[in-house]
Amino acid sequence: MTTLGRPDGWRRPSPTVEQRRADVFIALAVTAVSLLNLTLTASVGAFHLGPPPSWPEQVGWSLAITAPLAVRRRFPLTVAVVVSAAFIVAQVRAAPEMQLATGALFCAIYTAGAWAGDHRRSRQVRLGIIAAMFGWLLVSIWLSIDAVPPDAFDGATGPVPPLLAAIVNVVLVNALMFGFGYFFGETAWVAARREHQLQVQADELRRARDEVGERAVMVERLRIARELHDVVAHHVSVMGVQAAASRRVMDKDPVRARTALEAIEQSARTAVDELRRMLSLLRRGTGADEGPATVGIERVETLLDGARDAGLTVRFGVFGEPVPLPDSLSQAAYRIVQESVTNTLKHAGAATIDVRIRYLAQELEVESTDDGRGGRVERPGAGLGLIGMRERVAAHDGSLETGPRPQGGFRVRARFPLAAHPACPAEAAV
Repeated sequence: MTTLGRPDGWRRPSPTVEQRRADVFIALAVTAVSLLNLTLTASVGAFHLGPPPSWPEQVGWSLAITAPLAVRRRFPLTVAVVVSAAFIVAQVRAAPEMQLATGALFCAIYTAGAWAGDHRRSRQVRLGIIAAMFGWLLVSIWLSIDAVPPDAFDGATGPVPPLLAAIVNVVLVNALMFGFGYFFGETAWVAARREHQLQVQADELRRARDEVGERAVMVERLRIARELHDVVAHHVSVMGVQAAASRRVMDKDPVRARTALEAIEQSARTAVDELRRMLSLLRRGTGADEGPATVGIERVETLLDGARDAGLTVRFGVFGEPVPLPDSLSQAAYRIVQESVTNTLKHAGAATIDVRIRYLAQELEVESTDDGRGGRVERPGAGLGLIGMRERVAAHDGSLETGPRPQGGFRVRARFPLAAHPACPAEAAV
């Protein structure tokens, strides 16, 4: 990577239509003032360079120096060379108008530095023009020394010899003019290049922000998919089991069938409530009401009531002294129990499920076991059950154990680290 101001392949873009139009207007104004100044100079008779050429030639040299400024930003190097050459030839021909001509020369050198596409070539051209100008200055001084009248410096009072002072003054003024033209052109080019780099960086940041936003959307979609899976799969599984039980006993035991149908109704309402809660969470950014509270570990017993209504024998226990939990951890524990119950209903063929929540000294442990078919795995294509459990546990730096038990059935055990709190009772390690 190169330093700002050094050529590195970047080319300044061409001027806009508005900038080109402004150049034309500026050139017309400068040319008009130059012709006016030429008329005033001729009227005063201030012919410092010697007898002037004919009037049409004087006008021609004024136009040759100022008119090219109309395209100075479109062809900066060409304009700089043309204006410089016309300036020298006009002085050779003793054209009297040099004030506006000097300003036009300064503008041309500045523009060559600020707007040339090839900055390396621009430097070479500008240094060449400056060298040519000082060469011509030295030649003109050498040729005019003999023409200086003896009484030209009669009023001189300074300590420096008059002729030397005049030469140093001319050289110093020209050095300042050309130096400022070169410096300001270089500064303008560096500023344009820096603006370009900032624009590139801004574009890259916008692209990176968009990519991060897209990834965040994908992560959020996966999270919502897991939530929908947890909610819908659990309640639909419970409803399916209850509907099958109702169908089997509808003719023989209408009371049990009615109870199963009521359980189906309650499960459907619960599912709708949780779906409404999720949609409410998605609408929070628009100022919508937040709706029902987020599910948590305190609702596990209510969850198990649905499994009990579906025909499972449910054992549930809480061991240790409950401690306040972060909402995200409480919800993760609830979802793991919910997924375990759903898998038991869908895949296990179990009759009993045992859920235990243990508040240990440094951990929260959630365990679910059943007496169904051990060694089962999720059905191909489900993809969000055990995977969702692992992701929830990993998000809290916990650990997850899943697999068949030696005595039969299946176990899901999740451990979440807790902040330090008083030790739990000894019976917690059941």
